[in-house]
Amino acid sequence: MSPTAEQSAALRESWRGILCASAQEVFSMMVGAELTTADAKSEKKSEVTGMVGIAGDLSATFTLRCAEKSAVRIAAQMLGIATEEAAAQQYDAIGEICNMVAGAFKAKIGLEAQCKLSVPTVISGRSYELHSRADYDRLEMPLLYEQEPLWLSLDIRK
Repeated sequence: MSPTAEQSAALRESWRGILCASAQEVFSMMVGAELTTADAKSEKKSEVTGMVGIAGDLSATFTLRCAEKSAVRIAAQMLGIATEEAAAQQYDAIGEICNMVAGAFKAKIGLEAQCKLSVPTVISGRSYELHSRADYDRLEMPLLYEQEPLWLSLDIRK
């Protein structure tokens, strides 16, 4: 029996906490950093955006957006290298973090075997917006990494 629209909406809303917990676990394990909740009015710094597609029983896109200095710092901590060296590795590091958060999320919601992840894509620049042609529900939240906002979103295809 398929869930009703209300049950489905409630289930998806519970995914917000699961997505947050997945990101916190990955950052703790891989970056050695704690993510904390942020004010929903936090500035959206989209200088670096990592994306991973989820396909299968769930069709969605996971996105992480942050300032470039945060991306460089994440790479430095993740790889145990100096910040100067990490600048060249920031995109790979953000892509890998996205891959790991999306993987942890799909495992936590019980769809680990039923969904595949795409290869991560990372976009950088100072003035861009992402647009999707798909009809989707968006779960979005800001978290703080070293007092800088990270924006996580999960665009779930309807």
